[in-house]
Amino acid sequence: MLIKFFIKPRKGVLDPQGRAVSENLRSLGFNNVKDVKVGKYIEVYVEENDREKAVEQAKEMAKKALVNDLIEDYQFEVVED
Repeated sequence: MLIKFFIKPRKGVLDPQGRAVSENLRSLGFNNVKDVKVGKYIEVYVEENDREKAVEQAKEMAKKALVNDLIEDYQFEVVED
């Protein structure tokens, strides 16, 4: 199974990379850009046939290794391959 993680800075957390992208877009004429958040996309392939077990593993991976829950929010999606 494939687990797709989508991780981004929490609202209110300083995001210098997002600010740089936002300013660059405005300089290119995209004046309606209000804010940009730059995050991470991670794919993890696991050898698991039980979807519920894969979901539990994804939560543990996020908690223990992939996400800093003080400054980041995340979502994940489990996809059967």
